[in-house]
Order: sequence, then structure tokens, then C-alpha cells
Amino acid sequence: MVVSKRLFTLIFILFLGAELMAVPTRIMVRAKARDAKFIGTSMGGAYVRITDFLSGRLLADGYTSGSTGNTDVIMRQPHARNGILANDETAGYLATLDIEKPVFVTIEVLAPVNDRQARALATTQIWVVPGKHIEGDGIILEIPGMVVSIIAPQMHQSLSTTAANTNVTVSAHVVMMCGCPISEGGLWDSNDIEVKAMVYQEDGLKKVIPLILKSTNTFEGKIPITVDGMYEVIVYAYNAKTGNTGLDKVNVSVTKDTSAP
Repeated sequence: MVVSKRLFTLIFILFLGAELMAVPTRIMVRAKARDAKFIGTSMGGAYVRITDFLSGRLLADGYTSGSTGNTDVIMRQPHARNGILANDETAGYLATLDIEKPVFVTIEVLAPVNDRQARALATTQIWVVPGKHIEGDGIILEIPGMVVSIIAPQMHQSLSTTAANTNVTVSAHVVMMCGCPISEGGLWDSNDIEVKAMVYQEDGLKKVIPLILKSTNTFEGKIPITVDGMYEVIVYAYNAKTGNTGLDKVNVSVTKDTSAP
């Protein structure tokens, strides 16, 4: 009985000692949209996951929160070496790792979390040394792409055309991955972005129709459909200067209304 108590006490002391050796180490992680600003609260944040590369053990996870950042600093001013892009309001996730020895970590960022068709995964790896914090701008992972959301037609919608009007209206909402707006002549200029609707049936591509900016972030076009059937409509946005590409798609059925004049 005495031996058991002594053994228990020894184990407890060793465990407590190990815990006392662990050093809280802070790491700031941010997600930045390519050719745009930081991904934060306005887009539902970016999901951050930090794991020990060797063991796979989860060390920290959470969501970025905060603003998209200062537009002038991020997008207009030249970036100098060691210059800081973020401020106290800029979106990020501050992780605290309790580590006893240097650990090689994998940092994953999935963003934007609340747009399933648009979100992308970015990953990097880095050594973290106990007590050596990575703060300020921290670790910035770039998220390429654009968020494209088809407004009309809706998924699985049944549409009808007439002899006089065979057009189906396609409308899409397009923003940068941080939610930054796209407008004619704006900082994110719609003239730099190709937005088109691709229309497919089972036997392949039928039409490709350009969508024109109707208002900030909203692009629209009309697809002439003369044959009844099931269609897949894919809308993409593409910027040749940056390679940024976003996409959304819906499936609809189209029938001709023979009772209409």
C-alpha cells in the first residue's frame, strides 16, 4: 500500500514537472485572398488547424475573425521588406501552443468557411520553438479564387420558355474571396474579369454566354434555349492577370409552354 502511494506520488510529480516545462507559445495565422484583402468575420472567417506533423496531434484550431484590413496599406501602397500589412483590427486567429520542445507543425487554412463551392485549402509547415512567438502579421496563407454564387436560375428549378421568348436569364453574384466588391473601374475592376455561363446537356457543351455587370458584384445574361430537357449551367469568373478563378453550377429543367402565344 505504501509502495503504491509512493509510486503514485512519483508519477504525479513527474507529470506536474512535465506540465510546468511546457511553454505557452503564440502563433498568429491569417488568410489573405489573392489580389485582395484578409478573410475575416464578414465572410464567416477562415478555419485554421495546427497539428504536430510527426504525430498528427491537434495542437490548436479555430476561426479567423476581424476586418479585411486597411485597403490603402494592403492594396495601394508599395510593400517594403519587414513592412506590416495587418493591424489590431485585421482578421486573424491567434493560437497558443503549450510545447516543451521545438515542434514541426502543419498549418492548414480553409477559407472562406461559409461558401462551400468557393472555399479552398492552403497549407504550410514551420518549426515552432517554445517561447518564440510568431506575431504581428504572423503566418499569412494566400487563398486564390473568387466567390461565385448563381442567383438565378435556382438549383433544380423547372423553367418554361415560349415561342416568343426562348431566353433563360442567368444572374450571378461575384466577389473576391475576402468579400471585396467588384465594380466597373473599381479597385477590383469588372473589366478585368471574364464572367461566362456554360450550358451543358448529357451530350456535352451547348452554349457559352458572356454575363455583363449589371450592378456592383452582379453579372447577368440571357441564354436562348429552344430544346426541352435537363441542363447544367456553370458560371465561372476568371481574371487572366492573377489567375483567380471562381465557379458555381446549378441543374435545371426547361420545357416549352405551348399554350403561350
